[in-house]
Order: sequence, then C-alpha cells, then structure tokens
Amino acid sequence: MTILQQIESEIKEALRNKQKERLEALRSIKTAIWKAKTEKAADQQLPREEEVQVLQKQLKQRKESAEIYEQQHRFELAEAERKEAEVIQEFLPQPMSDEELTEAIKGIIEEVGATSMKDMGKVMGIANRQLAGKAEGKVIADKVKSMLSGE
Repeated sequence: MTILQQIESEIKEALRNKQKERLEALRSIKTAIWKAKTEKAADQQLPREEEVQVLQKQLKQRKESAEIYEQQHRFELAEAERKEAEVIQEFLPQPMSDEELTEAIKGIIEEVGATSMKDMGKVMGIANRQLAGKAEGKVIADKVKSMLSGE
C-alpha cells in the first residue's frame, strides 16, 4: 500500500469520525503528493522515496511556519501547524537513531574511501540517496562533517 493510499483511507476514517483538524491535514498532504505525481506523469505512481520526500518537505514547512507564528505571538496558528506536523509524521518512516546513523555513514565513508572534508560531496551524494526518509538532510550533513573533520 502506497502512502497516498494510506492517506486516502485515513481521510475516509477522519470523515466518519468527524475529525476536522485531522481531515484538513490529511487533505493538504494528499494535495501535495498529487501535485508531485502530476508534475512527474499523471498515469504513473510515485515511488515511495518520492512520497517520503514530499512528506518531509511538508513537515519542514509546518515546523517553520509554527516557529514563525510563535515569534509573531500567534499561538493558535502555531498550534494548528504543529498538529498538522504530527499527522504528517505518522506517515514517515521512523528516523534512525544516532548510533544507526553513525554506522551507516561510517559504511558510506569506507565505501567511498573518503579521508577529508574534500570528499564530503561524494559522501553526501550517496548518504542522501541511501538515507532518504530515515534522517533529515541537515542531520546527515552535520554527522558527515564531524566524522570527516575528525571530531
């Protein structure tokens, strides 16, 4: 079952249970996935990795919006964004633990033969592909930097 199919079944459930906030969040996620799907090709199904990327982008937008609303003292809007982020999080794979991430990056560094910060681009290219959806890009970059710089 694709993420889009899961979301569609959750929408039906939210409609039955009259969960207005959840329904809004689910519909916005569905719209984002449909938009990505139609940009690629309307008759094809998005690969799971791309669905995850769309969800991660949506999650990041919600978190950033919540922070901005908080800074503007618009707490009710910040709370709404946080609730939508929680719904999005349900459809993302569990993030890797720090230890798992370290081990995965160690393997990539060995595979590439990286020895210094000059090799960061090579490592990041492979790491972003292999770890997509399992860890945020910024977290991966920070970990690669610290490992290549010898910290």
